[in-house]
Amino acid sequence: MNKHLKLLIVMTIATTAANSQTNPLLEKWQSPYGAPPLATVQASHYTPAIHTAISQAQSNINQIAKQKAPATFDNTILALEYADTLLQRVSAVLFNLNECNTNAELQSLVMKLSPEITRFENSVWMNEQLYKRVEAVYAQRDQLGLNEEQLMLLDNCHKRFVRNGVGLKGKDKKRFAANNEELAKLTQQFNSNVLADNNSFTLHVTNEAQLRGLPERDKEEAHAEAVRRGKGGWLFTLQQPSYLAIVTHCDDRSLRETMWRAYNSRGNHAGKSYNGDIVKRIAQLRMEQAKMLGYDTYADYVLDDRMAHDRKNLTQFMTQLIEAAYPEAREDVHILQVYASRQEPEGFVLQPWDVSYYAEKLRQHQFNFDEELLRPYFQLEKVRQGIFDLYGRLYGLGFKPNNSVPVYHPDVKVFEVWDSQRFMGLLYLDMFPREGKRNGAWMTEFRGQYRTDGHDVRPLIQVVCNFTRPVGDTPSLLSLNEVSTFMHEMGHAMHGMLSDVGYESLSGTSVKRDFVELPSQLMENWCYEPQFLATFASHYKTGKPMPTEYIERVRNGRNFMAGYYCSRQLGFASIDMAYHTITEPLTGNIEEFERQNNINLLPAHEGCLTSTAFTHIFAGGYAAGYYGYKWAEILDADVFSLFQKEGIFNANTASRLRSTILSKGGTRHPAALFKDLMGREPKIDAYLIRSGFIQAVDMPTEQGVHGR
Repeated sequence: MNKHLKLLIVMTIATTAANSQTNPLLEKWQSPYGAPPLATVQASHYTPAIHTAISQAQSNINQIAKQKAPATFDNTILALEYADTLLQRVSAVLFNLNECNTNAELQSLVMKLSPEITRFENSVWMNEQLYKRVEAVYAQRDQLGLNEEQLMLLDNCHKRFVRNGVGLKGKDKKRFAANNEELAKLTQQFNSNVLADNNSFTLHVTNEAQLRGLPERDKEEAHAEAVRRGKGGWLFTLQQPSYLAIVTHCDDRSLRETMWRAYNSRGNHAGKSYNGDIVKRIAQLRMEQAKMLGYDTYADYVLDDRMAHDRKNLTQFMTQLIEAAYPEAREDVHILQVYASRQEPEGFVLQPWDVSYYAEKLRQHQFNFDEELLRPYFQLEKVRQGIFDLYGRLYGLGFKPNNSVPVYHPDVKVFEVWDSQRFMGLLYLDMFPREGKRNGAWMTEFRGQYRTDGHDVRPLIQVVCNFTRPVGDTPSLLSLNEVSTFMHEMGHAMHGMLSDVGYESLSGTSVKRDFVELPSQLMENWCYEPQFLATFASHYKTGKPMPTEYIERVRNGRNFMAGYYCSRQLGFASIDMAYHTITEPLTGNIEEFERQNNINLLPAHEGCLTSTAFTHIFAGGYAAGYYGYKWAEILDADVFSLFQKEGIFNANTASRLRSTILSKGGTRHPAALFKDLMGREPKIDAYLIRSGFIQAVDMPTEQGVHGR
């Protein structure tokens, strides 16, 4: 480490020690492996910690900007990489816990502190004095003898200044900064509103006859939830296991409709949790910022820094998929309508709350199989061990429980991850729903991987899910979809865990957003492989392995309604792009706006829409990027074809994947990383075949997916 960076770190330690007092966020973290002291952090600790961290980071920034020495990679670019380390650590705890273990006090703090953090970030990326130093290094980048990773760090740093408005002047600069602060507040409010609506709804059933069709396990969980809340009967919520139980299995159509309407109207109720105006305002602010930076739309701004690169490439990609999937989707819906009509009164029209229910019945009819029969073979602990063992076979990783690492909730389990004698990082698993936790599943970090002063700092990675809870003596038994979700998020986690780069801002999942889903979606493929399922899928009572015929029926039904589900995802992507290609502020009804820009396969219903609870794009990082799930699906099918050819447990194939993609983070452009592995550009063939849209013999020529 050079003298300048040591000076910064000495100052950091001194500042922290002087201000820590009894604040665990500011003291040196003494937990194993430098893990955050999550068990002792209180809401009162965040404000002073964030303020101290901002003050320290600002001091570091000033020192970098005002130094008299000529700008170099070390004293400017590398110094910037480390300047806000404490702020990154403290804010990671704040924002991650606000997602998975929040309350009204914490949400209020986030609403207050998020704009303050954004204000500081604006002051950095709009600092013209600092930018002149960055620009000076960038101008001589070809003469500095930098390696590929250093060049990427420099390019990202320079681009971040440009894309955050450093070139703006006067009123535009102030407006851009004000927009950023407002966006920070609005996105947090959006998320809080969705969580509030999610938590406020319950469906209390006292007549067991209404629950006909529901698996006994789901009824037991609903009864346990009612008891927890001091009620009798059965109580259902909008948490995923509870919601899906009703809409997938309940014979009572009115209950399915009630649950569906409640879930699909989140954020769209008059009052404090209404998100309609927030949606319009966020879209407008993003549009304004893109225009200030010289782009026609916000989507153009986003795509300029993505693998897809521009709207022309994206339009070609979307068109290609829609042409393949939409005819299949219409046929899927038609078949479902015909099937349901045979069991319903004359004049029955298929509605959204009927789809999951009749799709499951039709699946059982076509394949003579009920997926609920799989649950006893997917005990959570056995699934977890199966996934751990898979990573052991592929990458030589081992997982050891660690009960001494502090956690924020008793549900959280922590594992050390090892590669032979090398410590790779900590893995936090938080598996079950609760009131202070948002819906869905995700992976995040308390710390990313990087190297400093000859030391490899390993990551602290968190996987959060909302799986079916244990009930009484019955353990948590997962659905096939939950197993797939677990595999998906563990793919993200291992992308972070296997990172082997120099700089934290380039480590792990710090890649282009339309590439980040490749390692996660790739792992879902193993869920349909008999060889993998045989390693862990055994009955939780008898220990007997999952019957071969069950596995074969799962494989045979993998493409069931693939056109519908693909088109549904493309519909979400279309909604996303519609909001982010506006050129004038939205003034009309957002329900109508959504319907005009969705891929409509079923009747619409007043008050029900995606937009007001679309956290991926209005409270997450997928704005103008939701298409990335399908983009990466093309990539994952292509890569998995390599494992299908060479063996799904082939350690050499996995080693190539690790060395070319998983360990590289964002140190190279994703197109280059993909080509390093596959020896060519991506092709869509494997995805179309896997989805059942074509047969292998139907492919007269190779079709590609291109990005720059």
